[in-house]
Amino acid sequence: MTYQFRFQKILDIKENEKEKSLAEYNQSVADFENVANKLYDSMKQKEVLEENTISKLNQGMSVQEIRHYQQFVTNLEKTISHYQKLVQLSRKRMTEKQMKLMQHNIEVKKYETLKEKQKMSY
Repeated sequence: MTYQFRFQKILDIKENEKEKSLAEYNQSVADFENVANKLYDSMKQKEVLEENTISKLNQGMSVQEIRHYQQFVTNLEKTISHYQKLVQLSRKRMTEKQMKLMQHNIEVKKYETLKEKQKMSY
């Protein structure tokens, strides 16, 4: 007669939950990286624009060009602010998914330990 773990179905369900949590966590990490890259690109674009503006100011530029650059910088600042909020939200989601994954890992470990102990006593 072979050993049959009496909580095998529960262990299988917990392992499935763990796999789903892992997939959700990986997706949240990818989302975070995507938003963070967009934020970085916007900040880099603003930095390049400011450098170009300074060099053009030293050479001399018209008032219309100054207004144009100022409007563009203002729009970039709004975009950067928006992406900063998105980065904070996605970081929060990522940490929540990480905590959920850790809880599922702990549950699976408990059932695996219980299975090993029962197998040893069998």
